[in-house]
Amino acid sequence: MSKSKKTAPHRPASAYCPEPKGTLIAIGGHEQKSNEPLADDGGAEFATEGILKRFVDELRGNGPVLVIPTASEEPQEAGQDYIKAFGALGVERVEVLNIQTRDEANSEECIRLVDEAAGVMFTGGDQLRLTAILGGTELIRRLKERYAHSQFVIAGTSAGAAAMSTPMIYQGRNDAGFLKDEIHVTTGLQFMHDVAIDTHFVARGRIVRMAQIIATNPGCIGLGLEEDTAVVVTEGREMEVIGNGMVVVVDGRHCQGNTIHQIKPGEVFSIRNLQVDLLARGERYTLPVQEHQFG
Repeated sequence: MSKSKKTAPHRPASAYCPEPKGTLIAIGGHEQKSNEPLADDGGAEFATEGILKRFVDELRGNGPVLVIPTASEEPQEAGQDYIKAFGALGVERVEVLNIQTRDEANSEECIRLVDEAAGVMFTGGDQLRLTAILGGTELIRRLKERYAHSQFVIAGTSAGAAAMSTPMIYQGRNDAGFLKDEIHVTTGLQFMHDVAIDTHFVARGRIVRMAQIIATNPGCIGLGLEEDTAVVVTEGREMEVIGNGMVVVVDGRHCQGNTIHQIKPGEVFSIRNLQVDLLARGERYTLPVQEHQFG
């Protein structure tokens, strides 16, 4: 029996973005390891089946996989872990782009590797490092072009997933969110528009902080990705859940009683009639994406 498909209310085709030909895979962090408990992002001994296997299966052509560990405080270690992981999955060539400056992100060598690659993996760490170092660079511009016009795969885990969206959550304690201004957002790398991604979602109790993000911009859809769980997005809007946890979708477009604009910083906000969907592996959801230019 096929899984049910959740979909947003119908909107005219003109309201949707031009369909990118590439695939996005946003991972909630802590991808399953072989016969080991969940550990910090970037650990070795990845499972030969699961989310990373799906990433490899989505690749087209013979180009290398590029690993970008810019978000990580230990980029060399994170890069080597993914060389090992993808090698175990049969990827013959893995290149690590340990980009630490904007000049490096604008270099001809980086752009050449992007042009050759079949896909890219952004590791975990601090998503603000990704936007501050990579935002607006030739590297990101070329990745968007590849994503828009070819069967190119862009994946990110933890911080690498959070940075895909606009807006991007970059600060806020796990137990915070019900007081106005406890949560901070900025512009992400903008591979997905009008979507806010948060990771480690159930394990770290982040539903309230997502609710505040949606309260400040009810036109966005919130995607809360649990650990060892991911979404595969095709055509810029068709989303499939994979992995062993769940995805929490928070839709505030029909909310009522939203007080976030009326209260002072430090006060508790209210919001009613949020639609919340809990989606397990195999479920599908159509994102109500507005018209944007990807590349």
